[in-house]
Amino acid sequence: MDGIFGWLGDHGAHQDLIRHMGRAACLSPEGLLQQHSSQVLGVAACSRFGKADIHVENGLAAALHGRPRFLDDELAQIARDQNPAMAVAYGWLRFGEKLPTLMHGNFAFAVIEPLKKKACLALDRVGAERLCYAQRGGHLVFGSSVQNVAAHPAVGRNIDPQAIYDYLYFHTLPAPRSLYQGVRKLLPGQIVTLKNGALSRGFYWQADYAAVGADFDSHRRSFRTILDQAVRDADAPATAAFLSGGTDSSTVVGALTAARGAAVDTFSIGFDAAGFDEMEYARCAAERYDSRRHEYYLKPADIVTAIPVIAREYDEPFGNASAVPTYFCAQAAREAGFERMLAGDGGDEIFGGNVRYAKQRLFETYARLPALLRHGMIEPLTLLPGLSGRFPLAKLKSYVDQAKVGLPLRLESYNFLHRTPLEQIFAADFIDAVDPSAPGAALSEAYERTASDHYINRMMHLDLKFTLADNDLRKVGTMTEAAGIEVRYPLLDDRLVAFANHLPVDYKVRGQKLRWFFKEALRDLLPEQIINKTKHGFGLPFGVWSTQYAPLGELVGDSLADFKQRGWIRPAYLDHMLAMQRGPHASYYGVMIWLTMMLEQWLQANEH
Repeated sequence: MDGIFGWLGDHGAHQDLIRHMGRAACLSPEGLLQQHSSQVLGVAACSRFGKADIHVENGLAAALHGRPRFLDDELAQIARDQNPAMAVAYGWLRFGEKLPTLMHGNFAFAVIEPLKKKACLALDRVGAERLCYAQRGGHLVFGSSVQNVAAHPAVGRNIDPQAIYDYLYFHTLPAPRSLYQGVRKLLPGQIVTLKNGALSRGFYWQADYAAVGADFDSHRRSFRTILDQAVRDADAPATAAFLSGGTDSSTVVGALTAARGAAVDTFSIGFDAAGFDEMEYARCAAERYDSRRHEYYLKPADIVTAIPVIAREYDEPFGNASAVPTYFCAQAAREAGFERMLAGDGGDEIFGGNVRYAKQRLFETYARLPALLRHGMIEPLTLLPGLSGRFPLAKLKSYVDQAKVGLPLRLESYNFLHRTPLEQIFAADFIDAVDPSAPGAALSEAYERTASDHYINRMMHLDLKFTLADNDLRKVGTMTEAAGIEVRYPLLDDRLVAFANHLPVDYKVRGQKLRWFFKEALRDLLPEQIINKTKHGFGLPFGVWSTQYAPLGELVGDSLADFKQRGWIRPAYLDHMLAMQRGPHASYYGVMIWLTMMLEQWLQANEH
């Protein structure tokens, strides 16, 4: 895994330590390791894509991973003429904690001043990069990888049971929690500072949702100008693009084609499974833009191949199954000679494209009905003896029950861990060691922290963190890196994010129409078929294929048999999931089976 790492604090065998921390993160052999260490500090950086640097000068050390754009002219010139890490070092001396506000793009940096006993860590606004840290025994340890940090002898690799619960709840491990006790992850837009042994955390950036008044045509012109600039800035030689056939990837390909004035190489993944394949939409977009299309149809054997890659490449357990098609798509681009790919991630979270935004409008409407109507007429109907369990009253009861749960917790109504009593899923000792309310508290914190009172903006802010930074960007970034591809996200350009945040709410979700402004503003760019398509996602037919393809089924069985020995989930519940998956609920139970299998595979690959 590429990135930066290091520490502040006394350590005698510092040269051995910096090598040990590098090995723990499985640094790419293709990347040149830059390192500096002494009795009081260590910094290192490694990237196969040339986007990691260190700078040490006059008792100050800086490490940077990413491709930031410096808004200050002097720092921008230093970054161009010398290297970006030097610009970070000089920027810290000149601007202090204001420095990250003068940086756009993807970045994670650390600055250490041992003589002043000061340090600073910062992460970009959307969490495209990542940065972890721990403060133990007079040491501040940091790293792009959780494994970097845990490898320091002051920290250690002690698994936090709550992290296991959170992984099964979220299908990933959302920041700030990490797998290991005492190791935390920075949130998007967060800055962590150390002064005289005291650690403080804050946000140098907060999404601003204040609506900017302008007519549609003015907004459209601004949008198209920013989109064009974002795509041009992300483009580079040997760059191709993901093309799923969704709105976002099609937009990126269309804008890139227009910017180049030439055809773009696009890479698409298909599935020979009913309900999962969207290749027809990818072909529709490719034909519209006259792209040089590259297609690959995923096979069950590919999943077996990808599982150990996923277990090896992620620094923590990761349960999003669409990591598999992402990896093979990026690998196809690398084999075709490309070095970079543009991805369309982020459009849903900033322009209002997730289906639940419209769905929640229906539930929020219920709360605005007069109390007399709700409590005196509607809710009694759902309790009628002998009828409340039948259609349509059963449907009404489900609606009322969900509407009575406030946001954001209502969004998790169908979470696996809410559908079955925890006592039936987990061992008693495990339940005693965790707080089942912790995931809800984490969701509420991000939801309430939004600089807006409107539930649509609050859900989008929530998704920027949990759906995008904690999940989708981890999926795409790690799998493209594993394939030897550097990924860039034009729709997450800071200028575009700021523009989208300032749009009026009804420009994002208008009635039941998702991404209203986005689609209307791009009608001349996007094919009508893609504008009107139902949102699908980049799913994987794992649940079905694992019952049809023997090697995959055997891998599932062996993994779950090994997992039973860990004593976290009741063996009877694992057997129940397998039995249900072999019936008509293959896809539904396949999700939890994939999560459990990948957790076991990761633990084994990382010697736990």
